[in-house]
Amino acid sequence: MLQPMILRVEPLSDFKLRLEYETGEIKLFDAKPFIKGSFCGELGNASYFKAVRAVKTHVEWPHGQDIAPEALYETSQSLN
Repeated sequence: MLQPMILRVEPLSDFKLRLEYETGEIKLFDAKPFIKGSFCGELGNASYFKAVRAVKTHVEWPHGQDIAPEALYETSQSLN
């Protein structure tokens, strides 16, 4: 299934992301399970975590860490 485009991502406290999709959906994604290992462990730095940006159907950080569109969309909690 094609995932809708992310129009906006907002980093929140406790390593959560508020995602706004082109469909009008707003979802809450918990990134904590993804913060592990040598590459993605950097996301555990709160300042770095806030540098997230939306790139079409996924989100990414300055050093290349990203989260797959399916994980973002399908495991997020709907807020509307």
